[in-house]
Amino acid sequence: MLNRRQLLAAACAVPFAGWARAEIPAPAAALIAAARAQIGVTLYYDSGYRQIAYPMGDVPRDTGVCTDVVIRAYRDAVQRDLQVLVHEDMRVNFSKYPNVWGLAGPDRNIDHRRVPNLMTFLKRAKAQLVLNEAPQPGDLVTMIVPPHLPHIAIVSDALSDDGKRLKIIHNIGRGTREEDRIEAFERIGHYRWMA
Repeated sequence: MLNRRQLLAAACAVPFAGWARAEIPAPAAALIAAARAQIGVTLYYDSGYRQIAYPMGDVPRDTGVCTDVVIRAYRDAVQRDLQVLVHEDMRVNFSKYPNVWGLAGPDRNIDHRRVPNLMTFLKRAKAQLVLNEAPQPGDLVTMIVPPHLPHIAIVSDALSDDGKRLKIIHNIGRGTREEDRIEAFERIGHYRWMA
């Protein structure tokens, strides 16, 4: 977990040319800082199934998938444990979640690490926005990486080199990175969850 000083340092590390920092809500700025702090720490992509602790379970911080960036950022920034939140909702509402894995019930080791489950949880939490609404710093966007892989990222407060797009912070295969890829793939979801 990052301490408050580390989060504030990370939040100020990259200037944002589009808005004044004061205009970005504090929880969004903290979420971005917590995601950005994973750059250089999470170096690998590993989607393998692992048994992890509960609550606050995590795979080793040097590895993970796109959802782990989001899970860690919410834990570090706003002390929200998506592992517990998704698991508890799935225990009561399992039939509301996608059943593409053939499971008979929730699995607290993996459910929160699956993009379709996070999308369902965020929709149920009333965090879903209109798909074509312009993303703002701290928003979550989901995409389809061809041919059919769901992906999730945190919208950064840093602009692309040409100043036309916000970057995203994600892990798409080479560890956590901040990149100009918000328009690289078909977007299938847009969320703002500052719980």
